[in-house]
Amino acid sequence: MTAMPLSTAEDPRAQAQAEIRAVRAQISQLDQAGLDLILTKARSHYAWQDRPVTEEQLRRLYDITRQGPTSMNCSPARFFFVRSVEGKQKLVPALKAKNVDKVLSAPVTVVIAEDLKFWERMDFLFPHEDRKPLFRDKPAYVDDTAARNATLQGAYMMIAARAMGLDCGPISGFDNAVVDEVLFKGTSLRSNFLLNLGYADETAIFAKLPRLPFEEACSFL
Repeated sequence: MTAMPLSTAEDPRAQAQAEIRAVRAQISQLDQAGLDLILTKARSHYAWQDRPVTEEQLRRLYDITRQGPTSMNCSPARFFFVRSVEGKQKLVPALKAKNVDKVLSAPVTVVIAEDLKFWERMDFLFPHEDRKPLFRDKPAYVDDTAARNATLQGAYMMIAARAMGLDCGPISGFDNAVVDEVLFKGTSLRSNFLLNLGYADETAIFAKLPRLPFEEACSFL
């Protein structure tokens, strides 16, 4: 007996293919204004308007961010949205002096962390094949995978924030060990970098720094 073909609604693979075709039919690429907003003319910001970022916005921000690709869909990043004065004060001892005001004045500071036990969720994240044995008792591989992919997810959050009309200011000028001691002691989490979110006070920005030209940064092999 010949099997009846599944409808798109019954076949997840066919549904996924239909969805991406529908997206491409609606928009095939961003125009220059869209590219300017998220990258080419976007800026890292250091001063902020007294304007809140809502929980609803942060939930939407994560919902967009989580769609970005990671190795085997491992999704090791964990995001801690620090909004309270008390929470910000916990970060202050870890910050370089020049970054204290940036964090205290931002409506939200995201501690982007990575969970070294991310692989224990692979049964949910990669359900069609058991990938846990790839990571079990392999701390170096876990470490490398977590660091690379959580950093990617942090970058996705920056682009998503800009796409939503928010401004951001990433910070690596802090002591990760201090943050980990204060926030993550006794857990499988460790900090990667900080990300300030809000609506920028543009009067604080300066001329954009140069980028390497194609000929210096790129090659054809």
